[in-house]
Amino acid sequence: MNILLLNHYAGSTAMGMEFRPYYLAREWVKMGHDVRIVGGDFSHLRIKNPKIKKDFTTQHIDGIKYTWLKTGEYEGNGVKRALSMLRYVSKLYFNAERIARAWKPDVVIGSSTYPLDTYAAQKIAKCAKATCVHEVHDMWPITLIELGGMKKTHPFVVMMQFAENSFCKHTDRVVSLLPCAKDYFVKHGMKPDHFRCVMNGVVKSEWDDPQPLPEEHEKLLDELRAKGKFIVCFFGSITDSYCIDYLIDAVKKLGNKNVAAVIVGDGTSLAKLKKQAASCGPDSVYFLPKIPKLAIPTMLSKTDCLYVGAKKNDMFRFGICMNKLFDSMMSGKPILYAVDAPNNFITDYDCGVSVEAEDTDALVKGLDRLVKMPLSERNRLGANGRKAVLENFTYEALAKQFIDAVK
Repeated sequence: MNILLLNHYAGSTAMGMEFRPYYLAREWVKMGHDVRIVGGDFSHLRIKNPKIKKDFTTQHIDGIKYTWLKTGEYEGNGVKRALSMLRYVSKLYFNAERIARAWKPDVVIGSSTYPLDTYAAQKIAKCAKATCVHEVHDMWPITLIELGGMKKTHPFVVMMQFAENSFCKHTDRVVSLLPCAKDYFVKHGMKPDHFRCVMNGVVKSEWDDPQPLPEEHEKLLDELRAKGKFIVCFFGSITDSYCIDYLIDAVKKLGNKNVAAVIVGDGTSLAKLKKQAASCGPDSVYFLPKIPKLAIPTMLSKTDCLYVGAKKNDMFRFGICMNKLFDSMMSGKPILYAVDAPNNFITDYDCGVSVEAEDTDALVKGLDRLVKMPLSERNRLGANGRKAVLENFTYEALAKQFIDAVK
């Protein structure tokens, strides 16, 4: 098939986030499909943005055609970002007929974080007599209302709501990363049989040949292991959202000198957590800088269990799709999980210990259970998680799931 994927912020391994469009497209190319991604020339998510002189400039990356539109630079979430969205969508919409004739897509996928690109996707698909798909990454506009504090009557929210209603009513498929969003979209006009869930996952090749750890990280982890410490590790953004403070409190309350928490990453809560950890005494909680994505498999191999937690959040009613969860499962280590969401891979795949979110006492019991668990049992839980990822959540499997959903 000729697949046209519209994603304003699409990146690649060389450019940086976001990676999902690249990973899926790369697998589709391997499957024999012709894939074109249309992105904006600027994204706040990328480390490196393409430099172009005119709209519809095309370059080839790993067999994928990337076509760039000039959308303008911006900072934060103000007016300039909104104008960038409008430039992206309008340039596609008003060139829909020309795009359909020139590229002849069989499938058109609207996949930007915001839903406005559905208008361009629908028009291109209609002109090309192609299947039209909308892919949902984030729940806009309800996220803007419930988490961003914006009013339903705000013009930007109203604009996003019209777009959401449009893709629910007028596209052939709605593909969501969130498994429990179906009923919500049905209420907004989607036919129930149009819903499919295709989640995130891992790139197996990154785990087959990982990068070595920085010297600082390798030295600390090796020293802790040499002392016989049980290492519980958190990795990722150091923010309040991930309930790292509960992990520190649990380690302190457990009072087991053979347990060490290693927190790897950077973020807005780092200074506060370091101050909190000082009360735990020596040899209990350690902090390390963030590491390259390709070194994560090496680091996780030196731990005993991995902590995945999150604050209770009404938005989780639609399900969760956390990248760190798939990495944790792929590591082959058991997971200490404290997230309140309707989908729970820890219980579904028997790959760790699941406890109540935002509950220090429950976290203490869960950690103590893993510490006292025979190594053979911890290995069994870890192996279950890895098996689940290899069977269901590699990008090879996800790309096939997506194509099957389109068919």
